[in-house]
Amino acid sequence: MATAKKKAEGLVYKGHPLRRKDTLVYYGSMAEKYIVMLQILDTADRDGVAVPTRVSLQLQLTDPDLKSRDRVVKKSEKNGLYSALDVGAVWLDRALNGK
Repeated sequence: MATAKKKAEGLVYKGHPLRRKDTLVYYGSMAEKYIVMLQILDTADRDGVAVPTRVSLQLQLTDPDLKSRDRVVKKSEKNGLYSALDVGAVWLDRALNGK
């Protein structure tokens, strides 16, 4: 009898879930100690599709007892969603592994 693997719901990038709400993209799980929040600041129209051109990213603690400004561990701004997500993935992996 084969064992069933639990399928992750939604998008997953480098082993962590992605959730989007309007111009905010959350990368990581709220069940873990850290997440990355990406905020799309500017977009450009390319062939009828809005493509993010400027993205702000923050590595944040998920502790609900902290004020929102105290949760921010690192922050940066990148050109393009892929660049921001790539940096965020490195930050998140290092933070969760304690490096």
